Amino acid sequence: MKKRNLLAASVMAAFVGSLATGNALAQEFPSKSMTLVVPNPPGGVVDTAARLVSDVMARALGQPVIVDNRGGASGNIAYQMVARAPKDGYTLLSSYSAYHVGNPSLFPKPGWSQSDFVPVGLIVAATNVIAVHPSVPANTLPEFIEYLRKNPRTVNYASQGSGSLSHVGTAQFAQMTKTEITHVPYKGSGPAMQDVLSGQVQMFMSTPPSVGPHVKSGKLKALAVTSKTRHPMLPDVPTTGEAGLPGFEPEAWVGLFAPAGTPPKVLARLSSSLKAALETPEVKQRAMLQGIEPRFLDAAALDQLVKKETDYWGALIKANNITME
Repeated sequence: MKKRNLLAASVMAAFVGSLATGNALAQEFPSKSMTLVVPNPPGGVVDTAARLVSDVMARALGQPVIVDNRGGASGNIAYQMVARAPKDGYTLLSSYSAYHVGNPSLFPKPGWSQSDFVPVGLIVAATNVIAVHPSVPANTLPEFIEYLRKNPRTVNYASQGSGSLSHVGTAQFAQMTKTEITHVPYKGSGPAMQDVLSGQVQMFMSTPPSVGPHVKSGKLKALAVTSKTRHPMLPDVPTTGEAGLPGFEPEAWVGLFAPAGTPPKVLARLSSSLKAALETPEVKQRAMLQGIEPRFLDAAALDQLVKKETDYWGALIKANNITME
């Protein structure tokens, strides 16, 4: 009986000790530098979003936030890395919407699942521009759709790669407009843009910063932006709703996530510092110059966005037989 009492006491002491350690961790967080893993090479909206807030969050948290680019395997390398990291808030993920909601449907075994992560907050959103080469005999979105219907499978569209937003989003465009367009995948936005500018492919859906300069120089024609309001970089380009295609509003977003199991108090601290960073004039100004929109959503709202888009894009990927081997 005495041994049982001693055993029970030791178990209780260990349990109380673990609670105390967890509470101390949350109260003292952060006590060292944090790593913000980006599932892409430097450049692009995901990397830009991470660097947009890393320095400002670091000042608020009192510790460095180091951006670590781990591109490859359509983001899966970075996602696996963060999923397996300690659940202490010191390793975070700058998560790209196309990877987060698309990869579970695109890959039979991505090596991670959405349940491996918990949301901290949305960082930015980025609209897209439907752009075509000047050789395309259409100057408006309705004219382009009419041309596609009369000339099925004669227009090629570029994407940043199979399964990317530019791929799945344009597949959604073809489905909504009842048109047939041929997909030509590239390894990134740069090579895709080169072939669009040369006229080897005729259509590309990409962000305003990558398309805008070429539109202004006359090397591309912008037919619409995929958002509810016009974009300040291209104020003369109508929205898809204004151009006669309401409901077609695919946009990229980047959210901050932590490994599942991270203490709630740590998550709350990270979320509040992210929200404060996105509200600073410094971040707003830098975001505007990059053509992206700071748009904070708290953990609960981001979780709902992930669930909604996972269902929607998953169904679209399945309907178009898009897979990644």
